[in-house]
Amino acid sequence: MRAVVVGDREAGVDGLTVGERPYPHAAENDVVVRVHAAGFTRGELDWPGTWTDRAGRDRAPSIPGHEVAGVVAELGYGTTGLTVGQRVFGLTDWTRDGTLAEYVAVEARNLAPLPASIDYVTAAALPISGLTAWQGLFDHGRLQPGQSVLIHGAGGAVGSVAVQLAREVGAHIIGTGRAADRSRAAELGVHQFIDLENEDLDDEVDVIFDVIGGAVRDQSLQFLRSGGTLVTIADPPTVHSQSGRDIFFVVEPNRPQLTELATRLQSGRLTPLITTVADLAEAPAAFATRGRTIITIAPTNG
Repeated sequence: MRAVVVGDREAGVDGLTVGERPYPHAAENDVVVRVHAAGFTRGELDWPGTWTDRAGRDRAPSIPGHEVAGVVAELGYGTTGLTVGQRVFGLTDWTRDGTLAEYVAVEARNLAPLPASIDYVTAAALPISGLTAWQGLFDHGRLQPGQSVLIHGAGGAVGSVAVQLAREVGAHIIGTGRAADRSRAAELGVHQFIDLENEDLDDEVDVIFDVIGGAVRDQSLQFLRSGGTLVTIADPPTVHSQSGRDIFFVVEPNRPQLTELATRLQSGRLTPLITTVADLAEAPAAFATRGRTIITIAPTNG
């Protein structure tokens, strides 16, 4: 099968090529998905899981990408809950070959049924951004109706979904980002937008949801209300809240949450960010560009 392959950790993006790889093996409780569309995260070439398996053994050359939308092509031994030919989407394992390929093997529990009304490209843009926003706001941040939330990076892939989910629960939303993100953030539902290069924060909030890290995250702690929560996906905080909680987490697959996100897609309550759609041959170059790129592999209609 054709796939994006990376074999040299030191080469980074320059080490990405499109080549032939073996068809994946469906282990117990796995399915093999014929990939119609896939998403990736540019920083994943620096992740340990891209280069080693769960036991710490080298697994290069590897296939990047962890978001998938496609059709079940094969069931592994003991797999239940999904059927061959079923449309699915989800988040694949960090330490196994990924989704920038014609086929990918993935634990069945990491996938959710994909309604026929949702196209593959849109579905492939949702697993990481959608699950990260959901888990950050609700599982870790415990955001409640009527509370206030500060969302750093409100115009990005994760931040824009977080804005839409926070809006739906009736939170007061303060978003940050570049000046160019102001209009999009307002359209998504931000009540107040702060261009951090030119404007200052001055309001206390119940929850801070951070995708940026560093000084931006640390300095915003002063605006966290007593008993509030800072949630970050950037890196573990080096400065800690004196009167609240601060949490670093890595997103996890979750079928019920994927199903909730798909319901919101169907009803028009949620729109993931997609900047560019490219094919598999263009995927290596897409790692070096800005914006949210989804890779199409098999035909994306049907």
